[in-house]
Amino acid sequence: MPYKVFWCKVNKYFLNQRLDFFHQNWNNLEDTLLLATCVVTDRAKNKRVREVKHAINQWLNVAITGCGSFSRWDLVSQSDFYSIYPELKKYSGKITLLPESPSKNWFEYRICWKSSVYTKNFLIVQNWCDNHCSFCLTVAKRWPHLSRPLEEIIQEIHEIEDQWWKEIVITWINLAARWCSNSTRYEETKFPYLLREILKQTTVPRIRISSMWPEYANDEFFDVVSDDRILPHFHYSIQSFSDNVLKDMWRHYSAKQLKNVLKKTSNLKKKHFISIWADIIVGFPWETEEDFKETLNWIEEYWITKLHAFPFSDHTQRERIPASFLPDQIEYKIKKEREDRLIAMWDKVREQFIKKNTWIEHQVLIEEKRGWKRKWRTENYIQVDIDWEYNRGEIVNYVLK
Repeated sequence: MPYKVFWCKVNKYFLNQRLDFFHQNWNNLEDTLLLATCVVTDRAKNKRVREVKHAINQWLNVAITGCGSFSRWDLVSQSDFYSIYPELKKYSGKITLLPESPSKNWFEYRICWKSSVYTKNFLIVQNWCDNHCSFCLTVAKRWPHLSRPLEEIIQEIHEIEDQWWKEIVITWINLAARWCSNSTRYEETKFPYLLREILKQTTVPRIRISSMWPEYANDEFFDVVSDDRILPHFHYSIQSFSDNVLKDMWRHYSAKQLKNVLKKTSNLKKKHFISIWADIIVGFPWETEEDFKETLNWIEEYWITKLHAFPFSDHTQRERIPASFLPDQIEYKIKKEREDRLIAMWDKVREQFIKKNTWIEHQVLIEEKRGWKRKWRTENYIQVDIDWEYNRGEIVNYVLK
């Protein structure tokens, strides 16, 4: 069955469920495109519209899941969906809206991990969010924070291990909020306890942590992630290094707290250099050139080795967000120019980071196999493409050159 996934690791997790379910229950799979959607920006929503039109013009039906197909607990009604996407109404006979999972209990559906689409197996430990950041539409599409029981998490890791997969990616909507009474109460986090139990009760050799809010990274977190099975790759949802911007975004940390987290991350004792990734929004309303330069300078200072950088999306074309209504919206030309400067800085840091890792032996995971081409990932997430004969899922010692 053809499929396309838009960005989110939650989409990637549920994609395995959906494909497995379809192969068992649907006929004529080659005639339907499964589209796992994202609403994080207007650009993402418009790209999805183009994908739907293109698929239908190729004589395919389209099954839509992800944030584009539901609102809170329920599927979006047909009338509501086509009021948001009126240009798709004429294709309605070819479009099916689907909930996130084929099971009413999101984690009840058990798949055969042997057929997993991804070599890194994404593992949801928590879902949804209560934070209501002013730039976020996802919180309006989804529902309040929910934690997954420890027993289910451990059981699923054992199922992954039984199929000989070597890496899990612990993922989210707001993953470190697991067992907080509300995802804004970061001081209640039990995420370090979860990591300790995974280390104690499983043997999977590579544990990667997906994007997390920096305010959850407390001293207990840094103690547990010093374990070598937890890979030297940390991804923080930073958004900005400016206190003025963070306040208007309704984030729950200051620039000072953020810098403290990055220092502690950089100082962790690991076998390999630590890779730090960051989500950054540029051109948020009222962001001055000085605000932007704070972010730009700290990207270099803290060696941010990978950026998910986005120009702020005001969501004026379709569903709205609180920040849509703020005055002093920044014109796209300025947002794009700032994004380009940010990426140029990241390119410089990334190049230096890769040089530091050369002539060092890494254990690389063979993630993808296409003909003779292999896509490898080091522990700290450097991609290596080598034409060597290894199988997908193997871990191989390799000196980066």
